[in-house]
Parts: sequence; C-alpha cells; structure tokens
Amino acid sequence: MDVLSEAITAMRTGRPHAGRTEKSGPWGVRFPDSEGAGFHVVLQGACWMLPGDGEPVALGPGDVVFMPHGRGYGLADSPRTPLAEFRGSFPDPFARDAGGPDADGAAVADAAPRPDTLLLCGAYFLDRARPHPLLGDLPQALHMPARLGRHPELRSAVELLGGELERRRPGASAVLTSLLDTLLLYVLRAWYEEQSDRTSTGWAAALHDQAVSGALRAIHRDPARPWTVETLGRAAGLSRAAFARRFTELAGQPPLAYLTWWRMTLAARLLRESELPLRAVAERAGYTSEFAFAKAFKREYGVAPGGYRRRGQESAGAPAATSLAQR
Repeated sequence: MDVLSEAITAMRTGRPHAGRTEKSGPWGVRFPDSEGAGFHVVLQGACWMLPGDGEPVALGPGDVVFMPHGRGYGLADSPRTPLAEFRGSFPDPFARDAGGPDADGAAVADAAPRPDTLLLCGAYFLDRARPHPLLGDLPQALHMPARLGRHPELRSAVELLGGELERRRPGASAVLTSLLDTLLLYVLRAWYEEQSDRTSTGWAAALHDQAVSGALRAIHRDPARPWTVETLGRAAGLSRAAFARRFTELAGQPPLAYLTWWRMTLAARLLRESELPLRAVAERAGYTSEFAFAKAFKREYGVAPGGYRRRGQESAGAPAATSLAQR
C-alpha cells in the first residue's frame, strides 16, 4: 500500500456517510466542531463556504471542498445570510430528497421542482488521537475548483457518487462505501499534486520527491525490516548524509523517527483490529523481542500493548462517536 492510502487507513474508523441536499431561497447552516472530516460538492447552482477563521470561499458547479480537521464552518447562499445551527443528519441517502443536512434537522421539502442549489454532502470518521503528519499538513479547507481538464479522475468519482445517491440499485451499499473512499483519495491526491508545484518543502514536496518518496514506500512496504539511515539512503539513491538532510527537510522529522512512528501506528492498529498475539504484533512492527516492543509501545502510548488492546475492545462496545454527518 502507498503512503497516502496508509495515511488514510491509519486514521479512518467506521463507514463514511453521504447524501444529496437541495436548497432554495436564502439559507445558511453553521456546522460545529466534529471528530469527522466533511466534504461538499456543488452539483448545481452555487453557495459560499464560510471558514471559522478565514475569508468566505465562493463555490460553483463542480467545485469540491473538503474540511479535514473537523473545525466548525458555515455553508450558505450568501456570506450575509444568518447561519442556523446544524442539527440535521443523513437519513436514507436514497430518499428522493436525499436527506441532506437541513438547518432544522428535517429532510428538505420536495415542493420546489428545481432547487437553486444541489449539493453532495458527506463525512468521514477519523481517529484524531494519532493523526498522520501527511494529513496534519493540510489547511482547514481544501477547495478544488472545477476546471476543464483538471483532475478528471476526481470529476469522474463525483459523477459516479452523485449517480449512486440519485436512486437505489443493487449493490448500492458496497458501491457507495468504495466510492466515498475513492473520492477522499482523489481529493487528497489532487491537492498534493497542485501543491507540489507551489512549494519545495512539506509533505506535498515529499510525496513528489523521487528520493524521499522512494524511502517512504520502502518503509511502508516492509516496516519490519531492520532499516538504518544508510539502507534507506540506498533505497532512495542518495548518500547517507544527503538522504538524512533531504528527508528531514521535507518530511519534518528524521527518517528513523518517522520509521518508529509508523511502526507504533501500525502496531496500535493491529492491536485494535486483530487478535494476533503480542509476539506476532511485535514482529510485524520490526521488534524481535516482545519485551523491547512492549517498552517502546508504552513509551509512545503511555500504556502497555495488552492494556491498549483491552481499552480498544471496551470502547468498541460503546456507542460510536458523533460525526459531522450525524450532528
């Protein structure tokens, strides 16, 4: 699996949600802070995205906006329209009105034959306890304007998702989940591709730097291998010193620090999601000694691996956390 895919996998929990929303006349909704990450796609008409600490952003047909950090924001027909607190939810996404988030929590009425604005809205559940630095590098809002010939895969994913939400067909549940995962990856890929042309540092540059991205792929492909700065440098095609400087400059931390971080992230996921014995988890995380693994894990998480696993099993039985799509 590549670095971008694994960054998403490391944070994703639960199934994503989506629905279509019809809006007519003056309207405005204020979305509260959330553990989720939300997105909106303008299928028809126009609206404004109002970030909590920035200038209003005009959204037109085909525009995609993604809020990765769960910070509150507004969505309205005009920056001057008062915002009502969002108390809605996504009911049946196949309902005729698509059950989008309305300000009063009710499904949007189907009286108007043609709404002023038609939106595709959704949210992802994310575990923010240990965010991947690749996602931490993102701004509060990612705005991907619709431009002829730009990011055709993203546009295709939007069209397919919109079509699936329009009417019920066999296999819709599996298709929707896959399309939402695909949409998220295409949004992030498109963003990082655009940013790589504008910056020479940070994760956008790291993902498109042949040497650093090669080392990252090697780490993610085989995290248990006894990597050293020298062997990673060889995988990157650079000398030890040159590689260490370049990796640290772009990724924001030394290569072995990132390696340890990723190993512990992988181990935590295995403890949460599998019944593998601790020795097997340790081996997959690159530790030949279960004792050394337990010591490193406790230093990173503040709890022993066994306690972490038990705590995860207990929380799995609790009600799921409320996400943007459910508030």
